Amino acid sequence: MPLAPVILGTAGHIDHGKSSLIKALTGIDPDRLKEEKRRGITIELGFAFLTLPSGQVLGIVDVPGHERFVRHMVAGASGMDLVVLVIAADEGVMPQTREHLEICQLLRVKKGLVVITKTDLVEKDWLEMVEEEVREALKNTFLDGAPLLRFSALTGEGETELLQALAELAASVPPKPAGGIFRLPVDRVFTIKGFGTVVTGTAISGRLALGETVMIYPPGCKAKVRNLQVHSRPVEEALAGNRVAINLQGLEKEELERGMVVATPGSLRPSRRLDANLEILSSAPRPLKHRQAVRLHTGTSERLALALLLDAEELAPGGSGYVQFLMRDEVAVKPGDRLVIRNLSPAVTWGGGQILHVNPSRHKRFRDEVLIGLRTLEAGSPGDQLRFYLEEAGPAGRSRGELAALLSWDAAALTNQLNALATQGQCLKFDPENERYLPTVVAQALETEICQLLQTYHQKNPLKPGLSKEELRRTLPAQMEVRLYNFLLNRLQEQKRLVLERDLVRLASHQVQLAEDQEELLMRLENLYRRGQLTPPTLKEVEAALSVPLHRIQQLLPVLVNQGRLVKVKEDFYFHQETMSALRAKLVAFLKENQEITVVQFKTLTQTSRKYTIPLLEYFDGNRVTVRVGDARRLREQ
Repeated sequence: MPLAPVILGTAGHIDHGKSSLIKALTGIDPDRLKEEKRRGITIELGFAFLTLPSGQVLGIVDVPGHERFVRHMVAGASGMDLVVLVIAADEGVMPQTREHLEICQLLRVKKGLVVITKTDLVEKDWLEMVEEEVREALKNTFLDGAPLLRFSALTGEGETELLQALAELAASVPPKPAGGIFRLPVDRVFTIKGFGTVVTGTAISGRLALGETVMIYPPGCKAKVRNLQVHSRPVEEALAGNRVAINLQGLEKEELERGMVVATPGSLRPSRRLDANLEILSSAPRPLKHRQAVRLHTGTSERLALALLLDAEELAPGGSGYVQFLMRDEVAVKPGDRLVIRNLSPAVTWGGGQILHVNPSRHKRFRDEVLIGLRTLEAGSPGDQLRFYLEEAGPAGRSRGELAALLSWDAAALTNQLNALATQGQCLKFDPENERYLPTVVAQALETEICQLLQTYHQKNPLKPGLSKEELRRTLPAQMEVRLYNFLLNRLQEQKRLVLERDLVRLASHQVQLAEDQEELLMRLENLYRRGQLTPPTLKEVEAALSVPLHRIQQLLPVLVNQGRLVKVKEDFYFHQETMSALRAKLVAFLKENQEITVVQFKTLTQTSRKYTIPLLEYFDGNRVTVRVGDARRLREQ
């Protein structure tokens, strides 16, 4: 089995020999800018690679040591598997030595070694004192007890030992996940004549093949992979852990910049808000206060942000807490990604932490429900975290795609967790076509609300058979989708809790209850329409004939319609059901014999005025008995 690709990064104070060490090991000068060569210092990130005797390849990122360029150091450190902390023998531990070490610790770089360079410049006694100082500085850090090696780029001292130590460390680095989405934070953008735009970076997850389509976040623009290189060699496929150069077709250099992310389309959700747990360095210059402006570094991006403290007024040096960062510009990250914050001026590292939510809503401070949710995202089981995201969406529910963008899981893990929740009865797939899900508790709460709304409606309108579906939907949460609404109505009908009748909804227990005098009035009303046949009375004529207020008549007419005793042809036009059945049979017989019927012929057939003729014809059209063809009607094919 081939050894996993590994990214090795340098760290250390300016002019301590980081670039010289890389050049001595690889033969590659990572300082590529004219200004770097003129001044003899690293300003931008530099890159090289080293093939170890085992065949394992180290991608090497050389970072600047000057305090003015620490932001570049953070960008370089974000993809490191191993770090070489470089300390010059003639100067020992310096300010950027400590700051780079703290940044690596905040970014959770787990392994590395220490190289004391320029050993040819000092005496043995001085070198031993420097080594003692270094060991003291490394206490209680991730490099406490790490290999401490001597090296001289001038004489070659320590090169064999360094290569052996690197080989042992590299062999212990576990492979990065290659089965999930592809993600590559961009650290360089340039053009090559004849090829076009090229971006480089460290692939932190997934795999990318030649010819695939990728999306660049945050802008959300798509491009096709025209060419791929790993360590200056063309490849068909790049894997997580590789240093990759991607030739993008369809984008100009000016559209891209460091800090953007090349990823699988639809896999990320850019946001101007992030929730995180944050730890403040013991060496921080002062406490971090609520609404403090900071520089936020994550991946290769740098953003200006406000730190909104959620559970404290300030975080003291050495302290920790939950924070929501509000940024001026969007970032595209995943839960679990690390971040570093630095003071605006002077530019010193303040602290760092882990991203918990990549697209949170605005929080109110000191709220138990907010803090409980963040603790779930920080330390909860996968099932707890998935439940959180589903419940957070409320009646809107979430699609599988939305969940995939919010979580850092691969497709198989998400499928397993969704299936587990569904099997346990904790979530429902209410929209199979778009793979949308809803927590069962939210569905049950909405069903209870529907039933309560119907109960209230029936109490206020005892003579009405039900509430229209559309009117009921408008009283429910606006973010609830129509598909979810219909899904819940069908569930309630299956549970025999409500009844759907055409466009009406009623509780299964609801029956129109009429008083004795109302029953008598109902029979008198029905007889009026029965006697009227195809020239039924108007409402005013009914009011006069029965000596009953119009509003009572209007209450009872829908009861007769619902019971099937009257037919409503249009507003205020009612016919007895027996009359309409007889007319339908007569019309069908005429059409079977004559193929079609005109308005005049229908008027003759019914012996009614045009006032009734047109509404009746339109009623039969609407009920799919007839179809209009020109000025005539024909029998609709069944």
